Amino acid sequence: MADAEGKNDTCGTVCLKYLLFIFNLFFWLAGGAVMAVGIWTLVDKSDYISLLSSNTYSAAAFILIGAGAVVVLTGILGCCATIREQRGLLRVFFVLLLLIFLLEVTAGFLAYVYYQELNAELRADLKERMVQNYQQPGQEHITRAIDNLQQDLKCCGSNSSADWREGAWIQIFADGRLVPDSCCKTPTVACGDRPHNWIGGCISKLEEFILQHLIVLGSVGLGIAFIQIVGMIFTCCLYQSLKEEIY
Repeated sequence: MADAEGKNDTCGTVCLKYLLFIFNLFFWLAGGAVMAVGIWTLVDKSDYISLLSSNTYSAAAFILIGAGAVVVLTGILGCCATIREQRGLLRVFFVLLLLIFLLEVTAGFLAYVYYQELNAELRADLKERMVQNYQQPGQEHITRAIDNLQQDLKCCGSNSSADWREGAWIQIFADGRLVPDSCCKTPTVACGDRPHNWIGGCISKLEEFILQHLIVLGSVGLGIAFIQIVGMIFTCCLYQSLKEEIY
């Protein structure tokens, strides 16, 4: 009877090893995916980030990139711990899983918080950055970001093209233009004095663009975080099974 129980324990341990090993393979791939999402968030239209006064958006992306890198290393450690059946490595693996879980929940939480504040931030800051910083000395990155924003999202000004009438740019650099050339549907030199330009503001379009990225950030962070709970459960079960086999 005792031999049968021993065989059952051994069989259970083997099953747990295979389950945890398969989990680690998927976990390793997921780490690469998390890093890719974080990098994509920062690189895709990265100029737009310079128009935001808050660092929450980029902070959430950097947290995901860091978490993804740790996930890749942790996945390798998890495979080694599973194959070698070393309880010490399993303990380290569990702690790293818990750490990554907390990082990804934090990134998801930051994305959610920023989602709530985004509209108010854009309405408070975007117009000011456009009318005060466009084509001003030392603000080349802001100028480039605004031009790219207006061309990519097919918009002009913060609330509308009329915002440009209040800017320092129109008083110094406009040369008879009503709006910057990046407001033109077909950009050419000095086309900003023509009537066939984009007239709708950029606030709502930029908000929609950022919200799409935040949804991806939050979903990936929270989704993989909950998947890790499964990994932690498998790790605890295998650790306990190996402990019982010693006795």
